[in-house]
Amino acid sequence: MRYIDMQTWSRQDHFRLFNTFNHPHFSMCANIDVTAFQPVVKQCGYSLTIAIVYIIARASNAIPEFRYRIRKEQVVEHEIVNPSFTILVNEDLFTFCTIEYTENFSDFATRAEERVTYVKSNPSLNEDPGRDDMLFMTPIPWVSFTSFIHPMNFHPADSIPRFAWGKIFNEGGLLKIPLSVQGHHAVMDGIHMGRFYKKVEEFLLHPKVILESM
Repeated sequence: MRYIDMQTWSRQDHFRLFNTFNHPHFSMCANIDVTAFQPVVKQCGYSLTIAIVYIIARASNAIPEFRYRIRKEQVVEHEIVNPSFTILVNEDLFTFCTIEYTENFSDFATRAEERVTYVKSNPSLNEDPGRDDMLFMTPIPWVSFTSFIHPMNFHPADSIPRFAWGKIFNEGGLLKIPLSVQGHHAVMDGIHMGRFYKKVEEFLLHPKVILESM
């Protein structure tokens, strides 16, 4: 982790402006193509949810703005940020599941399966309190939504990016899912979300390269 030099940071004016907003988060939602990705994940016997968590985490770690976090009037950049996502523990209730990110997908998937099994037997909504090296995620596999807003505190507003993805649907012979991204405008702009979506799309088009990453 390193502290950003607020005096020389190129977006210091943007930070000062948006960090005063009552609602500083903004979001995008786009349909992403999983036509090549979903069958390979299924054939390899992996969980689609865990594979998507990995793709989002890998794309986020590749973009500095997704690793920036606000601490009062300072900004830090984490070397690595880790996914924390929701999983169902019974018919109606969910729990949080946090996984330490690693670029090796096989190791990540194995660790994730073990963690999912553990938290299903030991559910908690207070996992890792106080950490900000996180990426908050939630699968919504019942709906192909067109927008999504996450619940959060705004006083102060935290700067952890949030993600949600929905039900797979067919569009012109292509399999797609909606993917929503929510971020703090003091540390990122639309161009950074655009870079995130581009990374995700690149990974989804080459699933064997990603899923066999070492």
